[in-house]
Amino acid sequence: MTDNASITHDWIEQPEGRLRVARAGSGGQPVLLLSGGGIDNAHLSWARMMPALARDRAVYALDWPKQGGSMPWNGVADHERLLGAVAAVLDHYEIDRADVVGMSQGGALTLATAIEYRDRVRRIVAIAPGGTISFPPVVHQLLWLTAKLPLLNDTLPSMVFRTRAGVAKFVRSSLIPGPVDDFEQIVDDVMAEVERRGGSGSTDWQNTSIDFWRMRVDLRPQLHTIACPTLFIQGDKDVGVAPKHTRAAAALVPGARLEMIEGGGHWVNRQEPERVNDLVREFLA
Repeated sequence: MTDNASITHDWIEQPEGRLRVARAGSGGQPVLLLSGGGIDNAHLSWARMMPALARDRAVYALDWPKQGGSMPWNGVADHERLLGAVAAVLDHYEIDRADVVGMSQGGALTLATAIEYRDRVRRIVAIAPGGTISFPPVVHQLLWLTAKLPLLNDTLPSMVFRTRAGVAKFVRSSLIPGPVDDFEQIVDDVMAEVERRGGSGSTDWQNTSIDFWRMRVDLRPQLHTIACPTLFIQGDKDVGVAPKHTRAAAALVPGARLEMIEGGGHWVNRQEPERVNDLVREFLA
């Protein structure tokens, strides 16, 4: 994320295992970074943002349970448990109020943190957030079936990630559709995460967020209760979270601002790091 001298890692003991938190910078308003699901981790999401924010503030980047350094983990890492992980980080570092930035799965937890722990959040940035999406009948049931069958949510995805060529193709088609200067490093980091886990697949949060008839995690009815300043960032070429969903979510949060990144994919924070970093720094300031 940053040079080795400026980044440290802490582990927070929990009943199910240990949470790893990357830490950089000091002083200023603390900011907590929440990464995505799937093959993501704190390093993959925030390698380019963490040093930019750490110039003048304390920055904390959480590896979700069963990702990155938060392994092994004995238990289900569903929505409620991930919210508990956020609270555990704030409590461990005795942070009364933080700015929170999250993408995809982490974007959903950023919004949820502002809803559930409103007194502990000053400002939030949600990048292509999950938890704001619904699907038409039949499509919804097919997704529910995918979430329930290990063959579909683990075995087959892992086969795609067995070769470097497969990983590169996935990153280019699903996450970063445009040019990026550190593409080879991103592929290396994805492969390292796949090797660390012994495969690839959807997370517990993704698998448990959907019931047969409806989304179990749907934050839209509560978005109007978010009281802190909120910025949404979305790539207009995102195939993971369609721009229409983020646009609709932003309209439900009082006073929220939406920034659409032209040509940006799902990992817009890695595809357009300077642009996104500037937006986040300006908004949090």
